[in-house]
Amino acid sequence: MMKATKLAVILLSAGLTVGCASKSDITNLQTQIDGLKAEVSSVKSTADEALSSAQQAEGTANKALATANRTASDVDAKLNAGFKHHQLK
Repeated sequence: MMKATKLAVILLSAGLTVGCASKSDITNLQTQIDGLKAEVSSVKSTADEALSSAQQAEGTANKALATANRTASDVDAKLNAGFKHHQLK
């Protein structure tokens, strides 16, 4: 958003510095600014969606890790119990 605003200010300043800006020049600049605002909004929306997807993937990965750790702990406990039982024979 700031990039679009800075660009608009630069374009407007350049237009005023070079000579008197006509109404059509200002209208053209405003159209470009509006287009840039829409593009920035679209990019932000896409970034927000990507962040949401990444957060969901992180949650899924954390659940899978917890399940894997529980399973490994259960297997380890069973192996230890079997080893102790075998030693007693």
